[in-house]
Amino acid sequence: MMAPRIFRAPGRVNLIGEHTDYNQGFVLPIALDLATFAETRPSPDGLFHVTSEQKQDGFSWDPSDTGALRPRGRWTDYVVGVAQQIKPLEPLEIRIRSDVPEGSGLSSSAALEVAVALAFLQGRECEPLELARLCQRAESGFVGMPCGIMDQYISVFGQPHSALKIDCRTLEHQTVVLPENLEIIAINSMKKHQLGASAYRTRVAECAAACESMGVKSLRDASLAQLAQARPFPRARHIVTENLRVEAFVAAAAGNDRARMGQLFTQSHRSMQHDYEITCEEVDFLVDTAITLPGCYGARMTGGGFGGCTVNLVKPHAAQAFRHAIRTAYQQRFHLEPVIFNCTPGPGAAEI
Repeated sequence: MMAPRIFRAPGRVNLIGEHTDYNQGFVLPIALDLATFAETRPSPDGLFHVTSEQKQDGFSWDPSDTGALRPRGRWTDYVVGVAQQIKPLEPLEIRIRSDVPEGSGLSSSAALEVAVALAFLQGRECEPLELARLCQRAESGFVGMPCGIMDQYISVFGQPHSALKIDCRTLEHQTVVLPENLEIIAINSMKKHQLGASAYRTRVAECAAACESMGVKSLRDASLAQLAQARPFPRARHIVTENLRVEAFVAAAAGNDRARMGQLFTQSHRSMQHDYEITCEEVDFLVDTAITLPGCYGARMTGGGFGGCTVNLVKPHAAQAFRHAIRTAYQQRFHLEPVIFNCTPGPGAAEI
């Protein structure tokens, strides 16, 4: 039997810059060592067969029907959406396995999209930016989630030891080397967010309405002065100030100012909590608890919101005690076991 080809695409943690991507702003994610893997073999019967190791579930279809398929409200929609973006397609058996937790804010969907895009391409050349774009089109056009490009972009372009400051207007990026002697710890609240059922689309619409009222094409173009003159737009205030926080965080990282980096983390969370209103009781508790613990510089929710993960900047010597203390506090408050990850910036997607 022919040996399988295996394609890997990482999940991500966004350090700072939340919901700024679809507003043409700045984001600062890292690719993770947590990833989705697509193992492929030629199809034995001329059909596509996609299965998930975790879900024990799958979907098969005739390649000639690809363009006519419609969303079914299942995880396989991400696979079909990507398939509709790539031509020609050779029938394959694709087996998916992933260690990116679903619904955690670590972008399991983008990792799946990029992994299966590489699987469908089977080594054919595709410019990295186009790879990210086609995966974004699959999610926005087929799945129906009006997402920005950050998740797919970092899954493709991720670099070891570094974050990427991505300009979501020009789609250019700057490598940001993170200070040494700093641990990035993600904590999964185990409250799954469902962006399709959440206020995500409402936030997109609210940002568009704010732009129209302020006379700007994008909130990227809005200033603090314009906000001060406009009627109250808390959604716009979050986006404008979050872009400024990304810039300040990059400068703090360059200056090895970990205290300032942590301060910006916590300010970002408060903005998401009060202005953008996308947090929840569980993640607020994790942030409120984390910032009281010794050795924690700062904490914030990461991802789309309404659950998922927090990301924390912690002194390495304090990390073990930090994990124990926050796990204990969360268990006592919510009777849930949080899953805690060490986040090591890793490379982008590739065949292995």
